[in-house]
Amino acid sequence: MHKLLIIEDDTTLANILHRRMTQHGFECVIAHDASQGLLLARLHLPSHILLDMKLEHSNSLNLVNPLRQLLPKSTIVFLTGYASIATAVEAIRLGADNYLSKPVDTQTLLKALAKQQYEIDQNPIVDQPISPKRLEWEHIQQVLNANNGNVSQTARQLGMHRRTLQRKLLKKPVNQ
Repeated sequence: MHKLLIIEDDTTLANILHRRMTQHGFECVIAHDASQGLLLARLHLPSHILLDMKLEHSNSLNLVNPLRQLLPKSTIVFLTGYASIATAVEAIRLGADNYLSKPVDTQTLLKALAKQQYEIDQNPIVDQPISPKRLEWEHIQQVLNANNGNVSQTARQLGMHRRTLQRKLLKKPVNQ
């Protein structure tokens, strides 16, 4: 079984990634900040790492070097909601194996994690593409998180009425 370290400060997304990757044969652990990520990397020695580009208010490019020194053969994949050519080039130059922009579907993520020397366990679970409703819910959660839970500010940024946003937030998330 492959070990996967997910370093992601958005707990909702981290839990979604954990669930999806566990279904595909990964043993997953989650870190929500850089120091916790380095600690868990030392403790669990993962074969794969998913690294959010922006952790809290800092850039996580500075984590690549210590992770590479500790785990030279691990596959490191950056995930970002703020993709740019400059950061992609810098991430790969520093030693990342791949760079994906959020939201990312499971198959794309599995392909990015699968380097030539690794074979990903095939699971009979058929993975469906992310539904538009789920995608909307995840985006709302990301914007809400960026606004520290401020519903009014989030509604303004999303261009919707505050009561509409509140109704959407009351609904349980749609599976995948």
